[in-house]
Amino acid sequence: MKLPRRRFLQLAASAPAVSVFSRVASAQTYPSRPVLLLVGYAPGGVNDIVARLTGQMIAERLGQQFIIENCPGAGSNLTTEAVVRASPDGYTLLEASTSNAWNATLYQNLKFDFIRDIAPVASSVKTYNVMIVNPAFPANTVPEFIAYAKANPGKINMGSAGPGSSPHLYGELFKAMTGVDMVTVHYRGDGPAVPELIAGRIQIMFGSVVTWAEQIKAGTVRALAVTSATRTQLLPDLSPIGEFVPGYEGIGWQGIGAPRSMPAEIIDKLNGAINAGLADPKFKSRFNDLGAETFAGSPADFGKFIVDYTEKWAKIIRAAGVKAE
Repeated sequence: MKLPRRRFLQLAASAPAVSVFSRVASAQTYPSRPVLLLVGYAPGGVNDIVARLTGQMIAERLGQQFIIENCPGAGSNLTTEAVVRASPDGYTLLEASTSNAWNATLYQNLKFDFIRDIAPVASSVKTYNVMIVNPAFPANTVPEFIAYAKANPGKINMGSAGPGSSPHLYGELFKAMTGVDMVTVHYRGDGPAVPELIAGRIQIMFGSVVTWAEQIKAGTVRALAVTSATRTQLLPDLSPIGEFVPGYEGIGWQGIGAPRSMPAEIIDKLNGAINAGLADPKFKSRFNDLGAETFAGSPADFGKFIVDYTEKWAKIIRAAGVKAE
């Protein structure tokens, strides 16, 4: 049957309203079943623990279970691609992290564009590392370390948790900003580097706080500074490297991402639940114990942060010639 032109125009005009009503109704009932939160790393690490705390925060406020599924591999790229291809209904989410921004430069043939294909939902935490040296190293401060390194070019071994890891890139940033020449020694994670630094086979590392906090307390390594822009609650006596190297900041981050066309109403609902959880002293304390500090904001704030962060580190990665293995 052919519709009269007036009736056709009435239906066409009403279509957007119906669509908006449908989205609002969907957001009002969301989530009506368990939600899957994918993590691109193995259980037990900081990414996994933050994801589980975030899932708990949302579940307590939205009344539905958030299931954490660990899918390690390819530097979290496989997990990100799975979320890119998922239905944008709010039931498959990504525990997004620093790696997503770095991978945009480290990997040449990704099947997705993280900034284009993942919608920013909410930031959750910022993380930082700690500049540590062997106790016998002849420097007790960052300026003393820089002076010694410049007087002994190429004679200091810097530990790395692998190409493109935070200890590696934070070290490369330090080298670039201070002009010191250090030899990078890669390990498969922070853990294997612990006995190497204690034994003096490497002299410095920009290591994960979670890995090194107990060693610092035990005195088996010496902490010189933190990579964050300000002092931290977990290591309040340590100055930021930026106090001695103006502009230096090495931070990581985590948050929640979703397929790019997920309705804004669902994004806003999740963002509100996460921000409420981040303001809860119970969760703030648990994040601080991990060497992480809460990082709340709007989806737009998170999106701008990701773009700026990706651009900053792309320059550092290219200048250092870092490539994923």
